[in-house]
Amino acid sequence: MKASTQPSADENSAERRRRSYRLHITMPVLVRGKKGDLPFTEETHTASVNVHGCMVRLAEKVVRGQEVTIVNPNTVEELPCTVAFVGQSESGRTEVGLEFIEPSPLFWRITFPPEDWDPSERKRPTTTGTPALPQR
Repeated sequence: MKASTQPSADENSAERRRRSYRLHITMPVLVRGKKGDLPFTEETHTASVNVHGCMVRLAEKVVRGQEVTIVNPNTVEELPCTVAFVGQSESGRTEVGLEFIEPSPLFWRITFPPEDWDPSERKRPTTTGTPALPQR
């Protein structure tokens, strides 16, 4: 599981417009749905998560508004989702935004920053290196 908490300037302005903070983290998930009458299940990983859903890359073709289910294989918890965004394709996989039917902050089993959190106000170390030892 990889996490990045260093958003770029563009991401910072996008985060201020979001309903909830997006955490860039790679977590395994299963996405289940139907293509016509045929069911599909695809193993993939998140690119980012928030209390409203996640961003994944799928080989399966989906369309905006399509209903799917996301499964957290670590907890076996399933939640219904709607495809909220279909983005760029690269190497046979498409960037897909999935939105939970209802916000679900506990689905990911991680703690999100509070809604009024400002990443520019993070605590930074006051010193670098080790403190000097007293002279004898």
